[in-house]
Amino acid sequence: MKTPKKNDIVRLEITDVSNEGNGVGRYEDMTVFVPATAVGDVIDCRLVKIKSSYCYGRTERLISPSEHRTVADCEVSRLCGGCCFRHMSYEEECRLKNKFIMDSFQRIGKLSPQYLPFIPAERVDGYRNKAQFPVADKDGRAVCGFYAKRSHRVVEFTGCRLQPVSFGGIVSMVIDFVNSRGIPAYDEVSLKGLLRHICIRRGEHSGETMVCLVVTSIERAVVLEELVEPLVRAFPEIRSVVLNENSRNTNVILGTRLRVLYGTGTIDDIMCGNRVTLSPLSFYQVNTVQAERLYSAAAELAELDSGTELLDLYCGTGTIGLSMAGRVRKLIGVEIIPQAIENAKLNAVNNGIDNAEFFCGDAGEIAQRLFERGERPDVIIADPARKGCDSRSLEYMARMAPDRIVYISCNHTTAARDCAVLRDLGYETSKVRGVDMFPRTAHVETVVLMSRTKD
Repeated sequence: MKTPKKNDIVRLEITDVSNEGNGVGRYEDMTVFVPATAVGDVIDCRLVKIKSSYCYGRTERLISPSEHRTVADCEVSRLCGGCCFRHMSYEEECRLKNKFIMDSFQRIGKLSPQYLPFIPAERVDGYRNKAQFPVADKDGRAVCGFYAKRSHRVVEFTGCRLQPVSFGGIVSMVIDFVNSRGIPAYDEVSLKGLLRHICIRRGEHSGETMVCLVVTSIERAVVLEELVEPLVRAFPEIRSVVLNENSRNTNVILGTRLRVLYGTGTIDDIMCGNRVTLSPLSFYQVNTVQAERLYSAAAELAELDSGTELLDLYCGTGTIGLSMAGRVRKLIGVEIIPQAIENAKLNAVNNGIDNAEFFCGDAGEIAQRLFERGERPDVIIADPARKGCDSRSLEYMARMAPDRIVYISCNHTTAARDCAVLRDLGYETSKVRGVDMFPRTAHVETVVLMSRTKD
């Protein structure tokens, strides 16, 4: 058996695709991961990184293309690393994402639920309502784009097909202004410079747009006030321009200190028929149309009625729970971000919802407090971040003994892990459904129904 060496060129057939979107082949009992390949491709592959039991490669020559292969329609998709499925048909992408979910629940969770039909996206381009563009220095001028995969090297590009066309125009105008005034971009090595990120958020149904400029010092960013008038004149859909201060040496994009330069510091949108108010720090699903379909799928699994008490953990600005408030007796929302909770309360008032109560704090801590005060919700909806729920949250979700838990996750591996924990706490994972919230990327949303089997 030949030992693979770096820069060897080997013939591979791609037989699978990994969760990260890399094609998978076998060579001499070694697994080889190759980006931008599809199941059925036969390629000559250059090995670029060798590990003990697997290696990474890149395509040197496409010998025989897969039936699923299409022409990539983005000039930087190979550099950016965001759209790892842009080289294959959307039908094949959905098949793979559904397979990823099933593999996680079977392999990680050791679970055997019923898998409901996968929900594809209505459109695969222009669906994002939010974008965060890192700014970097290049030869003494500010440039903007996206981080290359597994790096903080900025790929200069503003025409991402996943975002509204207007986003590219807004970013280009900001960068032109910054360079015309000699405003320095932030440098992650020296920790110097002013402008770190340009963040844009747009209401899918309202069209209202917010521009948030992340800077190292709000006081030093006074020169950016001169940008507001020409920016709003060029893009009248802009309803708010905000400065956000982040002076920390961190990968976290936004800080907590804000200064409004134009508008109210918020924008409004419509989600599931409710008016929602969004601030720069609010969590809001980036694909509004698919989020509405996701919430509809979650409500169907929840089996709500007029007598239901619903607990919405990790509620963000309240969009999930408030979309169901008209069908339940009582809604309780929990979120750790204070500004998001304030938005949730405002969203309830603006929509005439008077059966909702919101708590700000850690999900596990608040769940314990609710249990100790005697709350026994009929249904719990949990929509945690990618890392999933902590043990305290899972424990008190189970101790409150709801009839059903509906778990929504953007990470099927942690969802499968948490469902396995809840199985041991008396909850059977009965139904799982994938929803494609992020077409052309490796991310996929999962909604899970767990039913109580014992006290």
